[in-house]
Amino acid sequence: MYAKVILQAGKEIAVKRLHPWIFSGAIAKIEGNPTDGDVVEVFDKKNTYLATGHYYKGSIAVKIFSYKAVDVDEAFWLNKLSVAYQVRQTIVFQGGSGVVNCYRLVHGEGDGFPGLILDFYKGVVVFQAHTIGMWREKEKIVAGLKQIYGESLLAVYDKSKETLPDVFAKTVENSYLFIHSLTQSFAHSLIPHEVAENDNKFLIDWLTGQKTGFFLDQRDNRALLAQYAKGKKVLNSFCYSGGFSIYALKAGAELVHSVDVSKKAVDLVNQNVALNFGETDKHEAYAEDVMNYLKRNDQFYDVIILDPPAYAKNIAKRHNAVQGYKRLNVEGIKRLAKGGILFTFSCSQVVDRELFYNTIMSAALEVGRQVRVLHHLTQGADHPVNLFHPEGSYLKGLVLYVE
Repeated sequence: MYAKVILQAGKEIAVKRLHPWIFSGAIAKIEGNPTDGDVVEVFDKKNTYLATGHYYKGSIAVKIFSYKAVDVDEAFWLNKLSVAYQVRQTIVFQGGSGVVNCYRLVHGEGDGFPGLILDFYKGVVVFQAHTIGMWREKEKIVAGLKQIYGESLLAVYDKSKETLPDVFAKTVENSYLFIHSLTQSFAHSLIPHEVAENDNKFLIDWLTGQKTGFFLDQRDNRALLAQYAKGKKVLNSFCYSGGFSIYALKAGAELVHSVDVSKKAVDLVNQNVALNFGETDKHEAYAEDVMNYLKRNDQFYDVIILDPPAYAKNIAKRHNAVQGYKRLNVEGIKRLAKGGILFTFSCSQVVDRELFYNTIMSAALEVGRQVRVLHHLTQGADHPVNLFHPEGSYLKGLVLYVE
């Protein structure tokens, strides 16, 4: 039924250890003529079945989604979606007593869907495929979402154009894959879409916003920030829609400054502040390059959040990324008052925890201040990491006490 990918002798070991990637160099031969995105079955040199996945003519030739021979039909994806949904029902979202109605339903390899992100925003699922194989499964996955959420599913929006490889991105457009019959006549009113996260309200725009519309992975870290913000002067840099800013204000911060180079992001954080607090003189937002802001500003803060976008998408850019993180953290530490708290992050997958730690240590040494590590941070529990695929652990952070 499916083309066969036969591995070289010894290359089956990684598959048996349940790593979901098969590199092109591990392949001995292919029986059949699979095209990019086709389902293939993987066999060892002795013709023993190993796994099933999506094929791609690239460095990573197969991304595995099953270690059992299966028909890759609607029932198959429904079962996998049901497991992912059940995992989310077991997660206790920390940080408040209010409703949490936005979360990541599927996190790529962490949920056995290599190349797929599904984010749930109070009835709306944003579908974002990073591989053509997963994009081609979209109708089956939408059918599964309808089964799981029933009448509460308002819409499914495909936002894959930004994440598919260029050769495929040119051929697709972002669009709704499903709109509930009750909302079809006013689908335009879905944007902006108000969600709740730990007593805090946020406006989501999956059409034009970054990623799928919100940075869900920082939920637990925003809740932790609230524990340090009461009565403090807080700087939230690379603020985007103001997640950390809203938590700090709700916790009773004396003042919060939000900084982002994007004027659109600054407009969005101001909307979210107004949504939660109305008019307040405790918040100011600035559309400015963060490094320029840190260098020109003479304000000292009690708490600073440094949460930049990924500085490196591949190994070749890693050195430049490390230097960027160092320069940023040097300026951030300089702007901390004595006894200040620094929340600093990297979402660059190619910069591992040890390298990030050493980079921050180098920045502290350059500034010449004593620093204590209070917390090691990572992505939220709804962004699980497959134990056999450590590459899925991309977000790393430190909370530092700076003398």
